[in-house]
Amino acid sequence: MVEKEKRRSGEGIRVKMKERLKRLTGSFIAGMLLLFVAEGACTNAFAAVEYEQDIREPEELDVDDKVVILHSNDVHGAIDFYPAMTGLKKDFESRGAEVIMVDAGDFSQGHPYVNTTKGMDAVTMMNSAGYDYATLGNHEFDFGLEQMQSNLKEAKFKVLCANASKDGKVLYAQNDVYTAANGVRIGFFGLDTPESRTKANPKLVQGVDFLSGKELYACAGKQVEELNNKGGADTVIMLSHLGVGTEAERGGNRSVDVYNNTDGIDFVIDGHSHTVMTEGASGEPVQSTGTKFQYIGVVILDDNGEIEDHCLVSTENLTKDAGAEKDAKEIEDRIDSELSGKIADSGLMLKGGKEVGRTEETALGDLITDAMYWFTLKNEKEALKVPGENVVVIENGGGIRDNLPEGEVTRKDLLSIQPFGNSLAIVYVTGSELLEILEASTFCTPDPVGGYPQTCGIKWSLDTGKEFKQGDAYPDSTYYKPASINRVTIESIGGKAFDESETYAVVTNDFCAEGGDTYYVLGSKEGFFTGILLEDIMGDYIDQELGGVIRKEKYSSIRGDLTVTGSAGKEEAEPSDSDVYKVVAGDCLWKIAGNKYGDGTRWKEIYELNTSIIDDPSLIFIGQELKLPAA
Repeated sequence: MVEKEKRRSGEGIRVKMKERLKRLTGSFIAGMLLLFVAEGACTNAFAAVEYEQDIREPEELDVDDKVVILHSNDVHGAIDFYPAMTGLKKDFESRGAEVIMVDAGDFSQGHPYVNTTKGMDAVTMMNSAGYDYATLGNHEFDFGLEQMQSNLKEAKFKVLCANASKDGKVLYAQNDVYTAANGVRIGFFGLDTPESRTKANPKLVQGVDFLSGKELYACAGKQVEELNNKGGADTVIMLSHLGVGTEAERGGNRSVDVYNNTDGIDFVIDGHSHTVMTEGASGEPVQSTGTKFQYIGVVILDDNGEIEDHCLVSTENLTKDAGAEKDAKEIEDRIDSELSGKIADSGLMLKGGKEVGRTEETALGDLITDAMYWFTLKNEKEALKVPGENVVVIENGGGIRDNLPEGEVTRKDLLSIQPFGNSLAIVYVTGSELLEILEASTFCTPDPVGGYPQTCGIKWSLDTGKEFKQGDAYPDSTYYKPASINRVTIESIGGKAFDESETYAVVTNDFCAEGGDTYYVLGSKEGFFTGILLEDIMGDYIDQELGGVIRKEKYSSIRGDLTVTGSAGKEEAEPSDSDVYKVVAGDCLWKIAGNKYGDGTRWKEIYELNTSIIDDPSLIFIGQELKLPAA
């Protein structure tokens, strides 16, 4: 057993585990990228290769008479998997385990199943599933502080968040000690990403302070001290909605940054970056399950409170708890009934969800910005202070969360694509300010960033081979003003030559207009809010302008607003209509099926057609040529 004094001083904290076959993992081996699949979605296609991923079956785990922590993060409305979490809990309990259920944030938003009640149905399902603790994520604030607090008054689980406060008072309890039946005392504390200042609508978190950087480390250290000295904790676990993404890295606000700058944290249960990982890139004891219940996290403690084992369990074949399943189905049936009416037909699947919308122009981004441009010139032209040719649309890629399916399109589909309830806003900026906005919003491209601009009415270029010149941090933001315009060039707006001194109307959503994501500049400028929801604008555009049909000839390829040069300008192969597909970096069978058919679950058909060259569906290689089943 590791001595307590050593654990508290930061020595010997890493759990030493047997060398196991790394199933469903990605790493560079002899220059080849191993790629993986998960029922539900691809995991972190941009960075997953850096992280250990220990995936096992429940029956492999020694949980008999142990204390076990089950954890989730970034569920984003995938309520049909809460019953799987409860089913796993009951399975372990049948083997004598005492099970604690926790969540690392972002449960309130991301799908109509929870959005339509402004997050309340997520709380209902977490109560049904039997959670004990949760920390806040940035999306808990999407419907406003009062709505979040109203929802969480109904929570049967404890909410922990040590670094979020208003008027000098923390919003929720900072930490808590769980005493198990065997006497082991497990200390939990929660942290939410400082990016909540801009990842939620700034207007909706006005007055809420989120500690970051060194203050965040000090806050974590205080929690460890309180849990040890006052709580007598045998083990300290951080519930963190911080993630390991590049956006958080710049401010030192990743979960691994907090861990490496704080003594006495024994284990980190992480969220926010949607990463699948069982340890950090440098071996930190950080575990995260991806998103939408790709996996369930398992942490096993011995009788002394030491971390004995930890891993991830796939949700694919878990037995679901009947009671929780009934509760989930009631919610799903109610929302499906409300939103199931057909509103359009689509001749093709338009990709543009999170996996691509944060790094490149997409056909779905073109459709959405076309709709915003059309609506503005049709309905708001008389209200504009600039001529119509001075209108440019910018929609943050992180606000587009799903693909548009081929075939019948329903209101539920539109709400899945744009689930945040955003409305259209118009903000006036100078040409030089527009350059700053685009430079700031592509600062890390080709790495993903939520503020990545999907545009309309503009022709512009981005040179990713040039460095982003970082200036001062924007106030109350985790993003930075560019010290100079180094990567972005604007050729024209509205077909007219670009002029830095000209005034332009930026058509965007209310989130960006309030200074959300990388759009701080917009938050301080003159403009107005229309109050018209983006999903309604998109629906009206498809109905009135496209005649209710999204046609291949208009959206089978991107419009080409943006020209990218540098390392990100190299085009990779895309799925085609042929029967053979060549695997490229970032692929997994789920992603290939999603791009080809609009349905990721058809990965099994691709696997079954290629068993002669694929031994394990979790391992495919760049350059492999896969046969594809008929559409």
